[in-house]
Amino acid sequence: MNAGVLHAFAAAATFGASTPFAKLLVGEIAPVALAALLYLGSGIGLMLWFGVRALRASPSDGGTARLERSDLPWLFGAILFGGIAGPVLLMLGLSVTPASSASLLLNMEGVLTSLLAWFVFKENFDRRIFLGMLLIIAGGLVLAWEQRPEIGIPWGALAIVGACLCWGIDNNLTRKISASDAVQIAGIKGLAAGAVNLGIALAMGVALPGIGKAALAGLVGFCGYGMSLVFFVLALQKLGTARTGAYFSIAPFVGAAVSLLMLGDTPGAGFWTAGVLMGAGIWLHLTERHEHVHLHEPMAHAHEHRHDEHHQHRHDFDWDGVEPHVHPHRHEAARHSHPHVPDIHHRHSH
Repeated sequence: MNAGVLHAFAAAATFGASTPFAKLLVGEIAPVALAALLYLGSGIGLMLWFGVRALRASPSDGGTARLERSDLPWLFGAILFGGIAGPVLLMLGLSVTPASSASLLLNMEGVLTSLLAWFVFKENFDRRIFLGMLLIIAGGLVLAWEQRPEIGIPWGALAIVGACLCWGIDNNLTRKISASDAVQIAGIKGLAAGAVNLGIALAMGVALPGIGKAALAGLVGFCGYGMSLVFFVLALQKLGTARTGAYFSIAPFVGAAVSLLMLGDTPGAGFWTAGVLMGAGIWLHLTERHEHVHLHEPMAHAHEHRHDEHHQHRHDFDWDGVEPHVHPHRHEAARHSHPHVPDIHHRHSH
């Protein structure tokens, strides 16, 4: 199985399982403060990992592809949408929405990620992929309709969908820098988003929890947000944005399963109908095959790689033969045909 698919599944599992745990904390920690603690736990944990890894690295390891100055605007936008606005909207939505329903509503992140990738960032798609997204959208609408209040607007569902839109923008902006170090990207996003949300919470006069609950929130954030984002960035490198979003759509099913076991939620008919629709949509994505003659334009970049058919270059340093490794390298123009997805080497037009 493609390593990108495994990374996307790992991202989905870690994030999906965090939703019911965050739901447990919503009643005890204010939403803005909880969002801050989740991201601070993610950022602190990942930057410690980043630092320890850097100290233990040897010159022969090749290091990692660090962020460049040109990456900063994309990173800032990703932090704004995905690290600040998205978590606050999710915590607000969780405060009035059953965790199992919230978990399935989070499938909308994959849908919105893909729509932005296709129509704004011009990533390719076909009818099979589009039909799969329609089924996932239909499942989300069924779920939102079932949990609407007797009178008024389903604000909880709308807040969660708003969070998904923010994360969809975040995912597409992060794709622009996905060839860089995933741990560094996720760690910086966590620290920046956590600090901003903490500042908002303090400005609002929100009471912060004790050390024990804060540490628990930080642990949930490290596992469910930090590690998930690291895996997600790795998947973006190998699958592109829309495909990664599609595989990531299993996250709500993980969260829903944990919710049913842990919190005792009782789902209605709409929950199961939405699950079938979303499952069918995900299956269409998982079984996609894309192949045609395509042209690789000349390009130069740095990322972790092996010497496969796309990496037949020379080295301007003494190479010990260890793979994978990281260094700046150049791709010459090439035309060929093979199954592929919009990874960092296949972002061509159709």
